[in-house]
Parts: sequence; structure tokens; C-alpha cells
Amino acid sequence: MAKQVLIPISDGSEEIETTCIQDTLARFGAEVTIASVKHDGDLVCKMSRGIKIMADTTIEDAAKDPSKWDLIVLPGGMPGAEHLRDCKTLVELMKHQQAAQKLYAAICASPAVALVPHGLAKAGSTCYPAEAFRAKIPNASNDPVVVQDNLITSQGPGTSLLFALQLGEQLYGKEAADGIAKAMLVTR
Repeated sequence: MAKQVLIPISDGSEEIETTCIQDTLARFGAEVTIASVKHDGDLVCKMSRGIKIMADTTIEDAAKDPSKWDLIVLPGGMPGAEHLRDCKTLVELMKHQQAAQKLYAAICASPAVALVPHGLAKAGSTCYPAEAFRAKIPNASNDPVVVQDNLITSQGPGTSLLFALQLGEQLYGKEAADGIAKAMLVTR
């Protein structure tokens, strides 16, 4: 059975990160669902650079079965990460994921902006390397991708492919990740 992956987005989310994660995990065979966290239920999100992405569902619908998700991944982008942080339904879903010791991940601004305020980040996580973000994470790592048990974090658009491959490795194993990386001409 395909692994179930949820990527919540909103206006201002980072489009490279969102599409890179979605595309790469689909190559592993995951079923990836994009969920809008917009309050009005609108599925069309205007991303951080103006590209419009249409979500598959709302976060409320995605949260109806919280145990469904093998992985929940938060893209960065501003103010997208703030919208993710402020979505009560998403926060509850993320807390459920953490408590169940299931995989959850965040990239760019989201580790500092969306995870830290809700106790979902860990010391040593990584994020976009701006001091305003790094200061929120104790002992923030400089590594492009950091795996800490069931939490995976990454730095930003340029690391999103390595991040997505690491997410795939966590779900499907190193051999599968090495095969996908080779097919995509990525050195890791």
C-alpha cells in the first residue's frame, strides 16, 4: 500500500519546496495530498512568488482521519509558515503525529515559525539560515537536512531536493532513495 503524505499549504507558502516534495515523493510511490489551510476553504493558494497552486482538499477534511498520515511535511515561505502556525486544525494534527511517533517534517521558515511555537521542533533542528529564524531553535544546525528520530528539517528551496529524498528514505528505505536519486541525477 502507498504511503500517505500530507503537505499543508496556504497563501505565501514556498512553491519550489511544495512541488519538489510532492514530485519526489510521488516518484517513490507515495500518495501525496496537498491541503489548503485557508480559513475560507479556498483550495487555490497564491504561493510566495505568485504561482497559484490548487490544493486537493482542505485541512479540515485531511484531519478527519489523523492516523492516516505516514508523513506530514510543512513547506516554508513567508507568510505561508505563519499561516501554517496559526491553523489550529493543522497544529492538532501535527501534535497527533508527534505523539504517535510518526514522521513529520518542515523546511525553510517552517521549523522556526510553525513548529517552535507549538513545541514541535527540537534543539539541533535546521531552518532557513537567517538569524531571526535560527535564534528560535536552540543549537540550530548548519546542515542542509537534519534527521532527529521522527522529525526531519531542512534549510530552504536549494535543499528541497535533498530534503525530499531524505523523506523518501525515511518512508521507503535507503536503497529506494538511492535509486530515485540516481534516476533524478542527484548526488547525495
